[in-house]
Amino acid sequence: MKKPLIAAALIAAATLAHAQPATYAIEPTHTFVTYEIGHFGTSTNRGRFDRKEGTVQFDKAAKTGKVEITFEIASVNTGVARMDAHLQSDDFFSSAKFPTARFVGDKFTFNGDKVSEVSGLLTLKDKTHPVTLKAVGFNCYQSPMIKREVCGGDFEAVIDRTQWGIDYGLAFGFSKNVKLVIQVEAVKQ
Repeated sequence: MKKPLIAAALIAAATLAHAQPATYAIEPTHTFVTYEIGHFGTSTNRGRFDRKEGTVQFDKAAKTGKVEITFEIASVNTGVARMDAHLQSDDFFSSAKFPTARFVGDKFTFNGDKVSEVSGLLTLKDKTHPVTLKAVGFNCYQSPMIKREVCGGDFEAVIDRTQWGIDYGLAFGFSKNVKLVIQVEAVKQ
């Protein structure tokens, strides 16, 4: 009689352990927050935020998760110092008043065993609005270099920047729509 009880207890413990979400730390050298915006209908201006941090809670079996990514506005980098300074000004991001932006996504949508969307809230300039990031790629793999599981992908959305009070250049013909791309790789802890 003891053996079936022990076996049942072991199965229950294994099931509970498997049902726990794993924690992943954002790997900053493989994670980037970038944007693209049309420039007078001719070319595309691009930039990225160099300083970012975050975590991911991910339960593959339950198909649930939560991602939190914070990026420093003053780390905006277009490759042109004068443009970076203008983007940090009150015309755009007001980095002195609002030093960080944050995306918290807690609704994961799956296509089979792959994450296809992450929906959550983007806070920028102290305003918070819903954003759904579509996965362009998603994968988990065992890293041969660090000997741990890594999960990630490229997630993108087109947002209306005026929702966050960024309306500079609209009168000149700049688009209000901005493509936001969050490229994430996170290491299982």
